[in-house]
Amino acid sequence: MSRSNKLFGDKAFDLLKELERSSQTIPAFDDDGVRQVLEEIKAIFEENVAQASTYNASGDRSLWPLLNFRHAALQRNKRCLLAYLYERCKRIKALRWEFGPIIPGDIKQSLCEPEVHFFNNYSKSLAAYMCSAGYNQGLPIDLTNNLRPPKSLYIEVRCMEDYGKFELDDGEVIHLKKNSQHYLPRAQVESLVRQGILHHIA
Repeated sequence: MSRSNKLFGDKAFDLLKELERSSQTIPAFDDDGVRQVLEEIKAIFEENVAQASTYNASGDRSLWPLLNFRHAALQRNKRCLLAYLYERCKRIKALRWEFGPIIPGDIKQSLCEPEVHFFNNYSKSLAAYMCSAGYNQGLPIDLTNNLRPPKSLYIEVRCMEDYGKFELDDGEVIHLKKNSQHYLPRAQVESLVRQGILHHIA
C-alpha cells in the first residue's frame, strides 16, 4: 500500500505488533520494516523543512496545523522504532541469562550483526561483574544459576545427547552419555539443563 493510502506511523506500529505477536523467543530482525520507517522519518522531515521555509517567507499561519501534524507523526515513528529496538535488546539480554555465553544457532539466525555484537559485549560485561563479585572468595559467582529459588540442592537429570566428560567442582568427572541418568548438584548443571543437554526429571 502506498504512503498516500496509509497513515503516517502505521509501519512503525506494525513493527511493534509483529514483535509482540511472535511466538519465537526473538523473531528475525525486520530490516525492510526498519528501513521503511527510517525512510518515512526522512521524508516527513524534508517535507516539514520545505513547508517551514514557505511559512518563513509568507507568514501564512494556515500552514501550522500540517507542520504540527507532520512533526507529531515523526516523533511517533521515532518512539515506535526505539521501542522496537529496546524490546529486542531486552530479549537479547535475557538470552544470556537463559542460555549462557553462546547463543543457540537457531536463535542466532534471527539476530542482525549489531545485535550479535551487543550480545557479546553484554555477555563479557556480565562475566566481568560475576568475577569481580566473587573476588574475595577466589571464585566467580555465577548469577545465572538458580534464577528461581531451588527446592533442593541436587536434581535428577537425563542426558539428551552424548556430551562427554563433565567435571564437577569437587573434581569428580561424570560421563554424560545419551539417555544416562544422574543425580547432580543443581547449581553446577543448571546451565546444561537450560541448553537442553540435560533434562530435569521432575
